[in-house]
Amino acid sequence: MSIKEHLKKIGRGKDGARSLSRAQAADLYGQVLDGAVSDLEIGAFCIAMRFKGETAEEMAGFLDALEPRLQRWPAPAHSPLPTVVLPSYNGARKLPVLTPLLAGLLARSGLAVLWHGCATEDARTHPEAILPALESAGLLSPELQPGRVCWVPTQRLHPGLQRLLDVRRSVGLRNSAHSLVKLMNPVAGPALLLSSYTHSEYLHSMSATLALTGANALLLRGTEGEPVADARRCPAMDAFVAGRSWRIQEAPAGPLIAPDDWPTPDADATRLWTEAALRGQRAIPEPIATQVRHTLELARLIAAAPTLALSHRSAP
Repeated sequence: MSIKEHLKKIGRGKDGARSLSRAQAADLYGQVLDGAVSDLEIGAFCIAMRFKGETAEEMAGFLDALEPRLQRWPAPAHSPLPTVVLPSYNGARKLPVLTPLLAGLLARSGLAVLWHGCATEDARTHPEAILPALESAGLLSPELQPGRVCWVPTQRLHPGLQRLLDVRRSVGLRNSAHSLVKLMNPVAGPALLLSSYTHSEYLHSMSATLALTGANALLLRGTEGEPVADARRCPAMDAFVAGRSWRIQEAPAGPLIAPDDWPTPDADATRLWTEAALRGQRAIPEPIATQVRHTLELARLIAAAPTLALSHRSAP
């Protein structure tokens, strides 16, 4: 179907817009990813979905279109545990970005970690700037293997997806791609997604999509949008195994308390602090240690019950 027909449904404003079916959403997104539409049509799609908001069926359709087109990274052949997928797109403005610390700790726990992302805002410190901390700790690898972190820029996953993320620099607004990258799985093999949301309304929409697509995931409110627990106070965390969910961690009451030796948000200070933490010279913030424990718990559950935990995606 022509993208114009899809735009007629979703582009009628907040009250007049209609949602797409999963199959229609997959058809539309496939055209966008393949570059079969003009820049004007891409802009119209992004703005229309921004006003309407995505349904779980639409997000599932977008994933249906994206996943066959993604560059896939083979899971380690002999790893007993699923690969952890760590999307990193928000960066940090006010707080130190500790996603690289989380990636290193997960690798130190014996997990293979696929960490993907790109900078989407120039005013933020992106975690890629902290990569030297993992390199100095001997934790980086160009391939997926247990005990290592494989960093993959989004451009290598799919250039069309990178193009959609770059629309934000032109119009100043997020679009569906900014949620999609936190839900996709670039691993060819068993995987566990660590996903995050920025505002409470996204908890419900992302949970519905993870359930609909039968995902294995740990979902939490991220630190400035990054999928790492806030070091000042542990957030609530929801576990998903084959789309079935439960609350694995409640959020404690009380004030936000920053660690005494927390670095400033700039990249150099955060990199040095992360290096020290990975060498055992800084205490690991308890919320992040808790997130690592829950990730390991879920990974072992998935490995112990593979027939339960495999993601079964419904046909669109």
